[in-house]
Amino acid sequence: MTVLLYGRPPAVFDPPSDALQTSPLIPGAAALEDVPPGSADLAVIYAPPGALERRAVLAHALRALKPGGRLDAMAPKDKGGSRLKKELEGFGLSVMDEPKAHHRRCRAAVDGPLTGLEQAIEAGAARRVPDTGLWSRPGVFAWDRIDAGTATLALQLPPMKGAGADLGCGVGVLSLAVLTSEAVTALSGIDLDRRAVEAARLNVTDPRAGFAQADARTLAAAGDLDFVVMNPPFHDGGQEDRRLGQAFVRKAAELLRKNGALWMVANRHLPYEADLNAAFRRVRVVDESAGYKIFEALK
Repeated sequence: MTVLLYGRPPAVFDPPSDALQTSPLIPGAAALEDVPPGSADLAVIYAPPGALERRAVLAHALRALKPGGRLDAMAPKDKGGSRLKKELEGFGLSVMDEPKAHHRRCRAAVDGPLTGLEQAIEAGAARRVPDTGLWSRPGVFAWDRIDAGTATLALQLPPMKGAGADLGCGVGVLSLAVLTSEAVTALSGIDLDRRAVEAARLNVTDPRAGFAQADARTLAAAGDLDFVVMNPPFHDGGQEDRRLGQAFVRKAAELLRKNGALWMVANRHLPYEADLNAAFRRVRVVDESAGYKIFEALK
């Protein structure tokens, strides 16, 4: 029996322990879009909140199921769960819908022809965004625009030199800014989202740059980098979690050599000053405007 799992559903839904994980946010997972059509018996989907992304994920899962295969999808009520049944019915499914643990859970069997799968998949696919000129796709952070904080930091960056890292690189906006300096010898872009890494590789073709999917918080640190740039995340599962940014600050300090520099942007309300001062010998606020703070911190 071939079972697919997308994401990390709460334990109350009894997610299968032996399933093939297909979430792009879990390093080492398979890609759902690469699962052969008609090859799976069951797909358990913790559906993402964005409508385009969610419909594409559901369509990929349905395409992967055998005739008679079963779909078990759930989402928080306020993050797409209330629309899940209607979306699945739109694909031609007969859906059993039930509330559970502040979620909506929808179960259905593929027992007839399905409609609209290709359209949903196309709407959620990678594309060059006209407004930015960059490759991206629904589900990636700020997928159809350049995030204001990232743009603010990119404008403030001085010419970098030596080897560095872009933590939480997204589709590569900060990496492009860093690589305008000829003194940069190497740049490693790291992001948890496989889709962002794939887009960054298309957007940043400079041979000095390389990109990898990884959790920046768990990177091995040799303490030999000359600089780190970052716009660290502060949401986990849609909820604000300042510990993410705090962990990024600590990891940046571990990655840097003595006198290495961190350049970082944060929303003005986020209190990272104590963490920066604990990890670095000198910290200054370069700019504080438009709701953001730009920090330079020296190791």
